[in-house]
Amino acid sequence: MIQGVTGPLLRHRLMGIVTTMDAAARTNALGEYLQARRGLVSPEHVGLPAGTRRRVPGLRREEVALLAGISADYYLRLERGRDSNPSLQVLEALARVLQLDDVETAWLWDLATPRPRVRRARPVERVPARLQHLLAALDVPAFVEGRYFDVLASNKAAVSLSPRLVPGENRLRSLLLDPAERGFHRDWEGAVASFVGAARKTLGHDESDPRAVELVGELSLASARFRTLWARHDVRALDGGSVTVDHPRVGPLDLHREKLPVGEVILVIYYPDEHSDSADKLHLLSTWDASAPNLALGPRT
Repeated sequence: MIQGVTGPLLRHRLMGIVTTMDAAARTNALGEYLQARRGLVSPEHVGLPAGTRRRVPGLRREEVALLAGISADYYLRLERGRDSNPSLQVLEALARVLQLDDVETAWLWDLATPRPRVRRARPVERVPARLQHLLAALDVPAFVEGRYFDVLASNKAAVSLSPRLVPGENRLRSLLLDPAERGFHRDWEGAVASFVGAARKTLGHDESDPRAVELVGELSLASARFRTLWARHDVRALDGGSVTVDHPRVGPLDLHREKLPVGEVILVIYYPDEHSDSADKLHLLSTWDASAPNLALGPRT
């Protein structure tokens, strides 16, 4: 629940955000992305003088057009949604000028690809029985994550690592709104930026998905940091990496993270280097919590 906003007022405010986002996604997703990305490219990075009378951050429209080899009028039409089907050559040129990486370029192509708008009911996210068994067998923190970053199932080691990794929690909401997460993540800012970018890519720009729109609307109301990052239109691959967390009971832990797709859900595993100090600390946590009930819960199939 958003602090200070409850009941009908919350629903009213969420509906306003949902309606605004719904219309924007329908009309000009490509233009919004182009505008957001050019605002992040400084003139110096593309060999242009910065000047002293610039009224916009990043590049001007006409500068993007010039560097991409297209007319300023055509680029203006793209940003304003008057032309939503540019050629592959134009997209490649824009990706180069806007300094997009492979993931961001793929997102640009996706936005420019016309598609039928068909509302489909999303299947209920369930954790296969074999995945429940795997969770219980693992002696390192592991949990199952759904499309909307809900924790669907977790093992004892995951809950020992963080009490927010229990079924029913939403990882994106916890990271942004739970004060404990700020102290838990050594690089909270970096974790949030990566997670919001992954959410943009995972949730997509499908205005017919009410759960995604509601989640984005809620976080937009509750978190200024989320609003800022979401407006950047960053997209990040939903993959693994390495993290350092400050555990309240055992101190710093250096862990690797793997994200493995299993059907419609994601298996997330945290593990330390073998024979490391972090491995000893995880073992200590498991020993302390050995008598806790098995929390690998969730609907089975």
